[in-house]
Amino acid sequence: MSIPAPTTTTSPTESFVAGLLDLARHPLPPDVVEATQRTVLNVLATAVGAAQHPSVDIVLDVGTESRGSGDVPVPARHGRHHPLTAALAIGLAAHVDDFDDTHLATVVHPGAAMLGALWPLALERGLSARFLPAFAIGVEAQLRLALAVSPWHYDDGWHITGTVGPIGAAVGAAVLLELTLEQTLDAVGIAASSTVGIREAFGTMMKPFHPGKAAENGLLAALLAEQGVTGRRTVIEAPRGFATVLSPHGSDLSALTADLGTVWEIERNTFKPYPCGIVSHPAIDAAVEASARIGRSEDIASVRVRVHPLVPELTGNAAPRDGLQARFSTVHGVAAGLVDGRVGLAQYADERVVDAEVARVRSSVVLEPDPACARDEATLDVTLRDGSTIRAHVDHARGSLARPLTASELASKVHDLIEPILPGAAQAVIDAVTRLGGPDGLTGIVAATTPRG
Repeated sequence: MSIPAPTTTTSPTESFVAGLLDLARHPLPPDVVEATQRTVLNVLATAVGAAQHPSVDIVLDVGTESRGSGDVPVPARHGRHHPLTAALAIGLAAHVDDFDDTHLATVVHPGAAMLGALWPLALERGLSARFLPAFAIGVEAQLRLALAVSPWHYDDGWHITGTVGPIGAAVGAAVLLELTLEQTLDAVGIAASSTVGIREAFGTMMKPFHPGKAAENGLLAALLAEQGVTGRRTVIEAPRGFATVLSPHGSDLSALTADLGTVWEIERNTFKPYPCGIVSHPAIDAAVEASARIGRSEDIASVRVRVHPLVPELTGNAAPRDGLQARFSTVHGVAAGLVDGRVGLAQYADERVVDAEVARVRSSVVLEPDPACARDEATLDVTLRDGSTIRAHVDHARGSLARPLTASELASKVHDLIEPILPGAAQAVIDAVTRLGGPDGLTGIVAATTPRG
């Protein structure tokens, strides 16, 4: 890459952006390349798996009506779309099933906004050979900004994926376009005025809209900065800037640059085994384990689950009415795991959520928050109608940093998501992602995710 060397900087925003651009001037470490490929593979699979979701149809229809068509393909969809429409649709599809990646320290889902922003730009400008480093550095921008305002920002009700997403997407797009330091600072300033997302949206179509809009807004910010639109270049730390306004109860801006280039947050990204809020996963693990020791779900009388206090706070919906709401219902995930012995997309289909037996078991589940319980831990006690009990304890949930998905488990997830939508394409996608970073860039991925006929 030929990104200009950074000039001397003084403000936190400038130091942060200059440091990120400096990373773009050097090859990514091998471990970072591998971590980035895993994130791209996972989020691409979730985008393909949800490509036919009604919300994606609506976004593409409205975008075509308002902006016209374009030249950008959307994974697993026919037709070509305007880049900004494609960005919104891809980012939304990647997150709509709540099955995408999660940075556990901040609960950011960074992949959706990056895929949504960089896919259209790389394809339209012929820059796909630079997609991988731009993706990695854009993710780093998101996660470090998130660390700087965590946990205060999220606790105040912001959906952090939607608020840091535009800034990370703008940085990634700036790297792809090889913008100067000044242009990239402007892009960050523009993106910081384009943040979106409150937690009240959880359980509705608006939650996946947040990373979709983050992708669109971040891409637009970089394109505007490229053409000379300016933004506040000290926007993160300014008295009325991002950290002050969106995280008034605390921030630590040292996280922006601490060990930048030595510690990569994308290596701490994780991948979900279940399509729901990640705090539910330990309880679901325990339920699936316990189900093998229960003869019939009809024998279940009551269920108690010891969990971290965040679980009822974030996913405490006790009576979900559809799949979107059920993704924020730990008691539903537990009930589905006990009744079906597995939890996947099928367990969050609307018809499964309203199933009488699942609803009966769900009504018997009680969450018991315990501050001594770790976030990735859960203990489940099932009392059967004959008075006997079954206990299942999970020290670390599958997909956590202590128990990450293996390469084989991730490949299995990719197959499960892609094959029903693009039969025979999953292995081609996996193979193409392993070559991402080479001269062909996205060529193989586009070919593998384009529907035939």
